[in-house]
Amino acid sequence: MSEASVAVHADADLLAQTVAARLVVKLLDAQAERGHASVVLTGGRMAAAVHRAVAGLPARDAVDWSRVDVWWGDERFLPAGDPERNETQARATLLDAVPLDPARVHPMPASDGPAGSDPEEAAARYAEELARAARPGHAALPHFDVLMLGVGEDGHVASVFPGHPVHHDSRPVSAVRGSPKPPPVRTTLTLPTINTAEEVWLMASGADKARAVGMALAGAGPVQLPAAGVRGTGRTLWLLDRAAAADVPTRLRSLR
Repeated sequence: MSEASVAVHADADLLAQTVAARLVVKLLDAQAERGHASVVLTGGRMAAAVHRAVAGLPARDAVDWSRVDVWWGDERFLPAGDPERNETQARATLLDAVPLDPARVHPMPASDGPAGSDPEEAAARYAEELARAARPGHAALPHFDVLMLGVGEDGHVASVFPGHPVHHDSRPVSAVRGSPKPPPVRTTLTLPTINTAEEVWLMASGADKARAVGMALAGAGPVQLPAAGVRGTGRTLWLLDRAAAADVPTRLRSLR
C-alpha cells in the first residue's frame, strides 16, 4: 500500500480543473502502457465539477474513450435515470459527451433493474460483473487505474459510513441499509475492493470537510473514519482546496 500525498489548491474551481487534467493524463498513460484504461467514478458536488471540467478540456479528445472502462464506487439504490443516482449525474456531466463503448460502461444496478428491489442481489450482480472483467487467472477484480472518491463531512467514502456493518463485509460489493445519509439504501464497493486500485484519489473541498480530512491524515481508525482506511496499491493522493486542508499539517501539504 502506498503512503498518502497531499496536493492543496487555492479553491474548488481550480481543484476541479486540476483533477480533470490529472485524469486525462492518467487515462492517456494507461492506454499508452496497456492499450486501455479503467476509472472508478464517484458522485457528489466535486465529482460533478470534475466531470464538467474534463468535458471542457480540449485534451479530452486525445483519450481513446472507446477503450476506457467506467465503473462506480457506489450508487444510490434508486430507479434508473433518477437524478440522485451517481450514474445519472456522470452521464449528464461527462459520459454522454464522449464516445464511450456502451459495453465498457458498468453502472451499478438500479432498483428497477434485473435485481429488482433487492440491494443484496444488486450487490452480488455487480460483484459478478467485476469478476467477468477480471483478467483470466488473476484475482476476481479488474485492474482499476484510478479510483476517485469524495470525502464526506463524517469521513465516509463511497457508501462506507463510520461504524456501519459494511466494514465487516469481506465481499467485493456490499448492500447498504440504514445509510445515515439519504437515500438509506445503497450499494458500494467495500474498502478491500477500493484498496486494490492502482491509484486512489480522495477529493474534498470546503471548510465542512476540514475536520474529517485532518483526522484521516492524522491516523484515525478506518471504522471511525473510513477515509483513513483507503490506500492505493501504487499511489494515494489527497486532492484538496485550502478550506478542506485547514487541519492538514503544513509538512504534508504540496501547494498548487
